[in-house]
Amino acid sequence: MQNRLTINDIARLSGVGKSTVSRVLNNEGNVSPQTRERVLQVIEQQHFSPSKSARAMRGFSDKIVAIIVSRLDSPSENLAVRAMLPLFYQQGYDPIVLESQFSAERVKEHLQVLKQRNIDGIVLFGFTGLSAQMLTPWQDKMVVLARDMLGLSSVCYDDAGAVQLLMQKLLAQNIREIGFIGVSPQDTTTGQRRSAAFRTFCKEHGLTPHIALGELTYQSGFDLIPQLLKNNIQAVVCASDTIAIGAQKYLQQQQIRGVQVCGIGNNPLLHFLFPESYSVELGYGAGGEAAAKQLLAQLSGSTTVRQLIIPGKLAF
Repeated sequence: MQNRLTINDIARLSGVGKSTVSRVLNNEGNVSPQTRERVLQVIEQQHFSPSKSARAMRGFSDKIVAIIVSRLDSPSENLAVRAMLPLFYQQGYDPIVLESQFSAERVKEHLQVLKQRNIDGIVLFGFTGLSAQMLTPWQDKMVVLARDMLGLSSVCYDDAGAVQLLMQKLLAQNIREIGFIGVSPQDTTTGQRRSAAFRTFCKEHGLTPHIALGELTYQSGFDLIPQLLKNNIQAVVCASDTIAIGAQKYLQQQQIRGVQVCGIGNNPLLHFLFPESYSVELGYGAGGEAAAKQLLAQLSGSTTVRQLIIPGKLAF
């Protein structure tokens, strides 16, 4: 019978202390990989999960959802999480937040622990490297944010649409010599989709695609824009506001004027330092709200798996 065993029993069977079992269940640090694996194996073999009374004693309700972010210090992901929380609270769910640090292995560990804790549902901030096979067992209880995943609900930002908005704005100003600073195509969204959208737009409008690819950093924008300036560009579209800040810094240092810099993400720092920049608001808050609503609808049985796209808008 499920929950017949206690944490003390799991500790005894694992040969560890009760506090160690508790740290494993809460996915906390200070536990060696070998010990964690041994405890998880015992938990799996005994079909153990913390009782609802134990959850209530820790201050939780009977309904819990997990939010697995990529980075706890990500401004965009924080905006999305802040939009989710009121919706979960309104429906009586207690959210817990975990961090993946862009590690598929860490996501796997989180999912093992969440399964043992009988978590009701999960919002997962997706990233390149996650496999649908790993996530499929959670199909009815998961929404992936910022990445589409075969067979699962997803909420994605309109990467191609963001590039198109910027390019249309530049063309309307009769700017036709446009460069693009992107990142490796191994990154599906910021890399592959935004670069592909730039190439497609150039082809459709008879423009020459001047492209430089690097990393998602300030330094990359700073280092790569000189390469594009050799082509006498009038503007540069950057795959992110982070890259755009680096490009603007180079232009400022070299006292180069007349090059319009564009980014994606509507980062307040870009507008504070370089208010003349263009950017696209991807809708991080709207994405978080949509992900929470989709998960709640799935948990209530009122909807099935869906793929949603959040439209962006120009921000100045």
